[in-house]
Amino acid sequence: MLPRGNNLSQVLAETVAVYPGKDAFIDNESRETWQSLSDKANQTAAALWKLGIRKGDHVAVMLGNSVQWLQTFFACARIGAVTVPVNTRFKKEELAFCLKQADIKAIVLTEKFLDIDFSALLAEVEPAVSVALPGQVLPNLSLALMFDSTAIPAGAMDFDGLIANVSDEDVNACNTQCDTVNPDDILLIQYTSGTTSFPKGVMLSHDNMLSDAYAVSLRMGITPEDRYFSIRPFFHVAGSTLSILVSVSTGCCLLSLPRFDVSQALAMLEQEECTLTSGNDTIFLMLMGHPDFDASKLHLRGGWAAAGPEVMQKIHDQMKVPNLCNAYGLSEASPNVVMSCWDDPLPLRMEGWALPHAGVEVRIADTNTGEIMLPGAPGEIQVKGWSVMRGYYNLPEVTAQTFTGDGWLKTGDLGKMDAEGRLKMVGRLKDMFRVGGENVAPTEVEGFILMHEAIELAQVVGVPDARLGEVPAAFVILKQGYSCTPDELIAWCKPRIANFKVPRYVQMVDSFEEIGMTGSSKVQKNKLRAHAIALLGLTEQSQ
Repeated sequence: MLPRGNNLSQVLAETVAVYPGKDAFIDNESRETWQSLSDKANQTAAALWKLGIRKGDHVAVMLGNSVQWLQTFFACARIGAVTVPVNTRFKKEELAFCLKQADIKAIVLTEKFLDIDFSALLAEVEPAVSVALPGQVLPNLSLALMFDSTAIPAGAMDFDGLIANVSDEDVNACNTQCDTVNPDDILLIQYTSGTTSFPKGVMLSHDNMLSDAYAVSLRMGITPEDRYFSIRPFFHVAGSTLSILVSVSTGCCLLSLPRFDVSQALAMLEQEECTLTSGNDTIFLMLMGHPDFDASKLHLRGGWAAAGPEVMQKIHDQMKVPNLCNAYGLSEASPNVVMSCWDDPLPLRMEGWALPHAGVEVRIADTNTGEIMLPGAPGEIQVKGWSVMRGYYNLPEVTAQTFTGDGWLKTGDLGKMDAEGRLKMVGRLKDMFRVGGENVAPTEVEGFILMHEAIELAQVVGVPDARLGEVPAAFVILKQGYSCTPDELIAWCKPRIANFKVPRYVQMVDSFEEIGMTGSSKVQKNKLRAHAIALLGLTEQSQ
């Protein structure tokens, strides 16, 4: 386990001292060594310090995956300020909620990203950014700092220029005047993706995130020579902890892209000879389903996936990744709770059985009574230990409701444990639906559908039914060059799964982008369900 007593700046400094000229970060525009990345972070910290950012101040980061994201994150950590990642898909109401609820003092952003005008979006939320900050809507927001911008609003500042004008004396002044940063200080406030409600700010400390990153790196068997491609958004804990901090903790090179373009991702995996990667089932299925996919051109030996058995098997067999780990976690646990080891027997890794990290406890509780379940029985996953959050920012009552009386985090996820203490996540409790009294986990039905040779992606939700309460509705994307009708897919499912799990409705789609996906490439089940109800002409009252 990573020695306690460290903060992010200390760990970064140790890595720079050992690997100064080694590749640290590569994207489609930048190649940074550990030394050059550290220098940029120090200059950025000095610029923030000169502007009045101090320990405990909250700094929002509204950027795509980039060296700017990294240098800002490291700079805030150097000062002891708290990074608040902003989901790049947030709309006006979500952005306003996040910036206000988090008491943001400064926001670092770019002018445009993925055809979204961030500058205009911020001005919609706080009109004073067009004149002078602070304003009336967000009275705590005093700084808007812009990277890569051609038109700086009157109330914002050119962050590139400010950083370029930082002197060595400024860097030294920042380093000597900064308050001591403790491992238990908050490093980051992670706003949950908001798939079911407005997001909550998960407070994670330096120790939470660094310890989790190091524990994960041990399970993945990472060495400093590895080249780790991760398309996970940095605004998500799978990006900040399981990508950025895994790299910092081990000295391996991190490679990424500002957005998940499948063709570009495959090209980078091949050309940069990446040895590790990560993602959820959607990401891996899109990679393997692309016309450019050729496993013989890849160099992958491992990484991690949050995926079901069918997808894990495909990654092993079709993508030829021999030592892939299966992972389960949530933002409130920094995020990883369990991860299989790279050299675990293949069946364990394929099925998703994994031990908790040392010092992290897991138990299974009855979803109705709270009674602790025996091995093999399903129930809610509950977690305790060093990875668990410090609470939700400014939401003490919600925080209290998220923990049991004896201090265990209630994850809201369904799982079971074996006699050896391995955990297997079965599904999200909030995604479960009941068909005529029978519980159905969407992930289980999706896994069956993915066994059909024509199906590339599948998403299942429960929709209202007058007789059974709810029934499954499946939305699927076909593989290129294959055909399958809804009736054919339903007929294929009937002899293979229980009747109550067979989709009542099947809809072929080209993409889930318009229906609703999170920035981490997860389909938003609540939006998909609402879409299905409208498309099928159903009503909630029919339940």
